[in-house]
Amino acid sequence: MPVDRYGLEVSTSSQAACDAYVEGVDLFLSANLGSETALRRAISVDPGFALAHAALGRTLQLYAKPVEAKVAVARARELCGGLPKRERANVELLAGLVDGQGPPPLAFALAHLAEFPRDVMVLAPCTGVFGLIGFSGRPGREQEQAAQLEPLAGVYGDDWWFLSTHAFALSEVGRIDEARKLIDRSLALYPRNAHGAHVYAHVLYENGEDRAGLAYLQAWLREFPREAQLHCHLSWHVALMNLELGDIDAARRVFMSDVRPGGSWGPPINTLSDSASFLWRMQLAGQRNDASLWQEVRDYALREFPKAGITFADVHSALAFAGAADTAALETLVSQLEERERAGKLPAGPLVPALAKGFGAYAADEWNAAAETIAPVFSEHERIGGSRAQRDLIDCTLMAALARAGRASEARKLIVRGARTRSLAGVQ
Repeated sequence: MPVDRYGLEVSTSSQAACDAYVEGVDLFLSANLGSETALRRAISVDPGFALAHAALGRTLQLYAKPVEAKVAVARARELCGGLPKRERANVELLAGLVDGQGPPPLAFALAHLAEFPRDVMVLAPCTGVFGLIGFSGRPGREQEQAAQLEPLAGVYGDDWWFLSTHAFALSEVGRIDEARKLIDRSLALYPRNAHGAHVYAHVLYENGEDRAGLAYLQAWLREFPREAQLHCHLSWHVALMNLELGDIDAARRVFMSDVRPGGSWGPPINTLSDSASFLWRMQLAGQRNDASLWQEVRDYALREFPKAGITFADVHSALAFAGAADTAALETLVSQLEERERAGKLPAGPLVPALAKGFGAYAADEWNAAAETIAPVFSEHERIGGSRAQRDLIDCTLMAALARAGRASEARKLIVRGARTRSLAGVQ
């Protein structure tokens, strides 16, 4: 029986189908274009290849094709009855992520990985700042992510995907030197891994090397298709680094061409969070935004995330509504969040509606109210998901509110990440 790149048997009688599946998985893991094409080729060679159908469904989901994704995983489920235990679980986990059915995904995945740690398509959804741990809402989830990956280092060895994934987890808990060694090795093995380029950008950001990060990403993006999954988000990093280096015009150009809704394709959660956070950071930096830009992001949030339910999106919808001065939309969102909290359906807890209210107060120039609303919860903000680089915005908003309320000495006491955060918040 053929095996995948991780040495696991796959149930297909066709080596060509297996090779296409391996190619599709690698393209998926590296966020490159072509995964869908390769997986469909595997299915055309062997229509009964359940793992390929499941992987296709997950790929389509991340490319915002929910209807096609559900069709693919439904077919995978139909085909998996006679498969070995590992492959059945692989299908069940990926199908559940797509259609929301089946057992609790994180618990199911971790139990499976204890027996089959090299089942990479089951491990991948557990990792990263948008993964099952990253979006769990649990306090301490960054340390949990690093601890989950640590014992697997020996299992995966010199695998480019695992090295980049492990590097990101270490970077997020402040182990920058270790992260840099891993991501350097990963990129040496597979330079065109978009997730690897992303992790390298984070490592440089955390180390204060914005100029080096900007040069690296600008060169790397020249050969990366605009339609690829991470183009929008990598462009956000370019815009952010330009902003931090003081090149406001360059930052605006990148935002307009590659980050804003319609500028470049990206998953809705990236498009919303990158657009709203960039505009908010511009205002923290003392720059005015055209009201139409805020309205565009507000409209996108209302269309793509019409109801509360995904914490990271909810926080950035609140930014969009506050930035657009849409108090009605913001009040509706806060009401939905508080209702979910009362019902026990808000994993990240009361900090989410508190942040939404705080952003609204800040946008209304109610500096003391903003500070008093955000301060009690800001130390927990890892619970909303996303990276430390993305969540700097919360620290900066709180410090800027304190400074503008005449409480700069309090703002300085809150600085936990040095001159970078102080500069972004406008605190001297």
